[in-house]
Amino acid sequence: MSEAGGRPADSDAPPSLRPTPVLLQGQDYFFRSPNTALDFQERVYQADLVAEGPGDPVPCVLVMARAADMEMNELSLALAEHDIRMVRIDADRCLDLALTVYTDTPLLEFGRWLLRPVLVWRRHFDITALPVDPTTVHGAYVREQWKAVSNWLACRGDWEQVNPVRSSEHLDRLTQLRDAESFGLRVPRTVVTTMPGRSKPGGGRCIVKTAGHHLLEPEPGALRGLFPQPLDIRRSAEAREPAPVLVQQHLDAQRELRVFVVGDRVIGYLVRKLDPAQLWADPDEVAVEPAEVPADLAARVLALCRYWRLSVAAFDLLDVSGEWVFLEVNVNCDWRWFEHRAGNAAVTDAVHTWVRDRFADLAASAALTGRGR
Repeated sequence: MSEAGGRPADSDAPPSLRPTPVLLQGQDYFFRSPNTALDFQERVYQADLVAEGPGDPVPCVLVMARAADMEMNELSLALAEHDIRMVRIDADRCLDLALTVYTDTPLLEFGRWLLRPVLVWRRHFDITALPVDPTTVHGAYVREQWKAVSNWLACRGDWEQVNPVRSSEHLDRLTQLRDAESFGLRVPRTVVTTMPGRSKPGGGRCIVKTAGHHLLEPEPGALRGLFPQPLDIRRSAEAREPAPVLVQQHLDAQRELRVFVVGDRVIGYLVRKLDPAQLWADPDEVAVEPAEVPADLAARVLALCRYWRLSVAAFDLLDVSGEWVFLEVNVNCDWRWFEHRAGNAAVTDAVHTWVRDRFADLAASAALTGRGR
């Protein structure tokens, strides 16, 4: 079918003739995610450097991530210093895992160890990271099984979850904007469209954003950027996108604030960058420094975290003429880069303390009730 005037519709054109989607134009970011195990506890246990226990289930923290998750590598070392066992299931290293999970009791066999998870944290366990070809029957099978089981592990009610998947997996950007506004935060005017050139929310300059993740992983371990782009009406006025995108009002901001919430703690970093994608495209030119979070703003982000059932999260906000504007919340937040640029370790210390204290409370409660025996 053709549009008025006889021009073929974009959807009818051969793939080679269709316009490049806006968010795939000029995206040069590429990261090869290594699958080398750097987890301290995993290495010492596999090397038989830890004495075997009496055979009773060992309380542990279970992390579902990927090998390159340096925040979790640091957490493993910090917990080991307090004799807290941490085990992990990494999406890019799970194909030969010796794992048995019991459905009628909160226990699992991990290798030759019998463990009782009391705290489970799913961070970067992305199904696209599994080292299989999803276009084959074998690859599709492996992905489907791990998707089902990993979701179940991250939703079970007989161990505590950090940022429960049952809540966080539905926390898309549009839901975030709606909820943030309901808690009294200003949000940019936004539309969802397959025709970005015809949409100018706010009436001025606009940017195009992904409705999903900032990174694509079409090949396991090969991550490509999908970062905000300025909307160029001249190039996209008539073009149709193959999938919906967000077109958002551009706001001139005096400051940008990254706010980390860890339990009841709120930690802020002031971020100075030239454009929205610079954080990934040219990180060395981004300036970061510790910042106080205004009390009213801290109260609102804490209230949102309680509403969303998030224990650890990162908020991105803009200071627009003295008013804080909510952009998004990042559930799988990475904090080491911000700390490195700012020269402190406030979030790392807060996370390690929170996990350690929460583990102690849960392990004590499990021991008192006799669960897992």
